[in-house]
Amino acid sequence: MRRFECDYATGAHPKVMEALVKTNLEACPGYGVDEHCTHAAQLIREACQAPQADIHFLVGGTQTNMTVIAAALRPHQGVISTVMGHINDHETGAVEATGHKVLPVPSEDGKLTAAQIEQLCRDHYADPSVEHKVQPGMVYISHPTELGTVYTLQELEAICEAAHKYHLPVFVDGARMAYGLAASDVTLPDLARLCDVFYLGGTKAGALFGETVVITNEALKSDFRYLIKQRGGMLAKGRLLGVQFEALMEDGLYQQIGKQAVERAMRLQKAFLDKGYPLLIASPTNQQFPILPDKDLEQLNKNYSSCWWCKTDESHTAVRFCVAWSTTDEDIDALISDIQAL
Repeated sequence: MRRFECDYATGAHPKVMEALVKTNLEACPGYGVDEHCTHAAQLIREACQAPQADIHFLVGGTQTNMTVIAAALRPHQGVISTVMGHINDHETGAVEATGHKVLPVPSEDGKLTAAQIEQLCRDHYADPSVEHKVQPGMVYISHPTELGTVYTLQELEAICEAAHKYHLPVFVDGARMAYGLAASDVTLPDLARLCDVFYLGGTKAGALFGETVVITNEALKSDFRYLIKQRGGMLAKGRLLGVQFEALMEDGLYQQIGKQAVERAMRLQKAFLDKGYPLLIASPTNQQFPILPDKDLEQLNKNYSSCWWCKTDESHTAVRFCVAWSTTDEDIDALISDIQAL
């Protein structure tokens, strides 16, 4: 079985694993105050061209999202997201469990627009009973989105301008950031310059686990480590996170991982289109969403795993194929060959 249902089915990139084994018996201070975390943080600041940024390492995406959002919001505030946003649709109400409401807006392609931010905020403050409603306090987007779409630099600039007009910090969920960087004109320095806080996902990009939060907004920096601990995101053996991100950030490995996966995903996308299978959405990233006849999907399921997405009619199903950092050319060649043979 060749696995395409997610981009974290395998362990760690060989260079990451090599670094973990090499440092396995090192004795370090706990909770992320060791030399490896310090060095990894410096590498990330350099990559982002953000020398004043605060860097924090957390264990997973859900802990990261709820910790950042809870840290930024006052008790009466909520966070703006698309209805398909991961925090709204796929985290078991983690944000709401912190006492903050997700304020969802519709989206066809998974992306939030500057116009939607403007409209939501204008409507909120025009309401005569404004204090009876949850106040928008933050903007959440992911890059890529749940549908594999990405923001252009122009779109990101517009979103940040609209949000900052209403004094809303912008938070970018980067669980798949390696793939988003490879498929868009947005760079790490752009994110650091425009956004208030974002993170680099490791779990889905070659690490065993772990995410790195980058905070550029001074107002969000205070006491953040207290909140990481309180929300269950602080790892006692914090050096394990530092070691992994050292390996990922050295020599541009993080960007290379994303570029390689996206290139292979584009080969897969072409194979689906050449076969005549339409796409639910045209994703330029490692996530591909073909619409397959159920009989063909049943045949593919014998040798390839994918993620069920939705029924498009009685006899067709949209599924997600994820190309991961660990997906090989051999995996892609085999799948393409079997697609062509259907």
